[in-house]
Amino acid sequence: MCTEVNLPLARRRNESEMRSVRRHWNELGHISGDLNRFRPVYSAKDFLDVICVLVNPNLKIDEAFWNPGLIKIPIVTKSFVEIKAFYSDLCPNIIQYCSDETFNEAKEEENIKLALQILEKKLNIKSVREYARRGCPSSLRGKLWSAMLNIEHSNWHVTYFNYLKQNVIDFDLLVDNLYFKDVKLTAVNDDQLFVFEDYLYQMLLLFSRDTYVQSCFTASASGCQPTRSFIKKKSGVEECSVVYPPNGIIPFYGFSMLVAPMCFVFEDPVHLYFIFRQFYIKYFFNLHHISAAPNAIIGLCVLFESLLRQVSSELWFHLQDIQVQPLRIAFKWMMRAFSGYLACNQLLALWDRILAYDSLEILAVLAVAIFVLRKGNVLKESSETAIEAIFSDISSIKVIPLLQFFLGS
Repeated sequence: MCTEVNLPLARRRNESEMRSVRRHWNELGHISGDLNRFRPVYSAKDFLDVICVLVNPNLKIDEAFWNPGLIKIPIVTKSFVEIKAFYSDLCPNIIQYCSDETFNEAKEEENIKLALQILEKKLNIKSVREYARRGCPSSLRGKLWSAMLNIEHSNWHVTYFNYLKQNVIDFDLLVDNLYFKDVKLTAVNDDQLFVFEDYLYQMLLLFSRDTYVQSCFTASASGCQPTRSFIKKKSGVEECSVVYPPNGIIPFYGFSMLVAPMCFVFEDPVHLYFIFRQFYIKYFFNLHHISAAPNAIIGLCVLFESLLRQVSSELWFHLQDIQVQPLRIAFKWMMRAFSGYLACNQLLALWDRILAYDSLEILAVLAVAIFVLRKGNVLKESSETAIEAIFSDISSIKVIPLLQFFLGS
């Protein structure tokens, strides 16, 4: 891409450009320039195509006896019985904070008081997570998320934020254009999120320069490494290689949607940035990272296919008979943690549970629940186009009632 558009991967801005970035910090769209030359590096479909061809060279699977769906790597995941036990606080007879229909005002006040007590006493993360399993009151969601992510706002955060901001002012990165393009293609076209356009530019440009994000790779069990480039005219000289972009992350189509919903929760850009960064390092990195860990994207794909077979074999075999792979529909939901597909209040309720259970498995569980919910319509159809149309809009889904129904079945 660098060669195609004839731009350097990174360059120092001149004085005039620096002043422009500083002046337009709250309206960074003004410095985005012509984005028509740029395209997303990869999409959910591209990533799924890569995952589908992965095999274990030490294991031969006889598909005459076992049809594993799209994923050919047999990762051990939880059974439906184990999933129900793990998410027992989501069973139908336990009232959830945000289940809309069942929650009354008196109960709401009681829950807010309980949340405040937990936060004031500064109990351990486990206590906060136990509370959050039934949902977070919207007025206290920011504080509860901060507690679960173990982030206490301090002067150090402000200093580091300003250090990253100065890096944005000083240097122009080719990858900035990818972030600008992604926000234009996704969040700007969303009825609920377009108002956060300039906020998103700030967060993503800071994120691209944050070398702390490279800790994702060190913590990864797969031993993967961030992408590298070389100092100008030193191509191939190992000691002159540098991680590029500085955070090591190449954004995919829809990446900005991983931060956009958080703008509803945090007004302060400094607080928002560090919550997003920690959420990304701990959870979202796993959604586009190839690893055998059950909580990473391949494990979630295996869990999705396994649960769908267990819960509704009729639906599974109907889709196989008409040669429709349900994972091709559900994968984009999971890779973006459902952001952009659900209403924002429903999405935040889902992300409450990611933090509360300290697991991404709920993404696969919800994807299966949506298929089961629309099973009646699916069984009537026999073409891939018709099946895709059934799942083209899931924005009306009430997440928590659906999960309660599904896990109580």
